Amino acid sequence: MEPLHIHLAFERYASAEELSPQIQLLLQSSIEAMHRAYAPYSNFHVGAAVLLEDGRTIQGNNQENAAYPSGLCAERVAIFAAGANFPGIVITAIAITASSATFTSGDPVTPCGSCRQSMLEYELKQNAPIAVYLLSPSGQVIRIPSVSQLLPLYFESKNLR
Repeated sequence: MEPLHIHLAFERYASAEELSPQIQLLLQSSIEAMHRAYAPYSNFHVGAAVLLEDGRTIQGNNQENAAYPSGLCAERVAIFAAGANFPGIVITAIAITASSATFTSGDPVTPCGSCRQSMLEYELKQNAPIAVYLLSPSGQVIRIPSVSQLLPLYFESKNLR
């Protein structure tokens, strides 16, 4: 037996003001998207904003449905919209933020497994990392340099052969 370890490299910022103006705008865009989320069942609002290499920003938010699990997470709404409307343009970053009407959390919310897998598909397809920025309600930001770090030992197309 050979013991192996998986390490996650990330950066923590006390506030978005420590980041570039472009990333600050991306984080603000995720907040705007969060406020438009359709979450009447969970009251858990999530916003995502995807930054394309040409500077465009694509927003997404969670869209719930009474027929669970027919809804869709903010991250997938944003990344699928980018892929559908701007195919071939590299996604450089995604910002994610969340809030709840029923509880308060000081920690940033991380993407679910389905969102991690979907974001990773785009990262692998474009052969370039997608930086992930997680914004907490308190203003703290976590930056993960690549989606692949959020999903070690991931499933990919070569596993289908």
